[in-house]
Amino acid sequence: MFDQKIVGMLLEGIRDTLYMTLVSTLLGYAVGLPLGIVLNVTRTGGLKPNKIVYRILDIFCNIIRSVPFLILLILLIPFTRALVGQSYGSTATIVPLVVCAAPYIARMVESALNEVDPGVIEAARAMGASNMQIILKVLMVEAKTSLVTGATITTGVLLGYSAMSGTVGGGGLGDIAVRYGYYRWQTDIMIVTVALLIIIFQIIQNLGMKLATGIDHRKK
Repeated sequence: MFDQKIVGMLLEGIRDTLYMTLVSTLLGYAVGLPLGIVLNVTRTGGLKPNKIVYRILDIFCNIIRSVPFLILLILLIPFTRALVGQSYGSTATIVPLVVCAAPYIARMVESALNEVDPGVIEAARAMGASNMQIILKVLMVEAKTSLVTGATITTGVLLGYSAMSGTVGGGGLGDIAVRYGYYRWQTDIMIVTVALLIIIFQIIQNLGMKLATGIDHRKK
């Protein structure tokens, strides 16, 4: 159906898509995870309530999350160029993906930690555990199923955003779909790229959900 050049291009697109998605997810969690923990700790009823800190972070997350990804990608072009030396390609796309992902991840982490039974936290306090010990050994452990589920959802969302970045030369399968499916009207190539994105998405979701089910202590 396709010659060697097209097959090679699709394989490169898969590689770039996975690269953008996985790296941006990891970097997003490097920022979003501690941000989500701080949101949980400083909220009313948290381990160390602080209305000012919570309000500042709350507003920051809401502002970033309210901006559509394509607009955010364009707004960050000067910052991306200054950071990685270019504003297009798979590596450059990681920058806006991380900026977009971090507040989203922070909210998912905050929500997961909020679901932890307050009785478990009080029991840890009664045993003399410090706030840091409660965070690491109680909150993170009790919420691990929700955290893994959130990470799975986040990875799927970033996969979609990475494909969306193809409209402005972001690279990966999305870029191939735009160049060949939209500009050249080669529908067959576009259909294959869409099928590949669906397959990658399903693999990520299935692996993530199986992992979440496997570590869910409530089912043991």
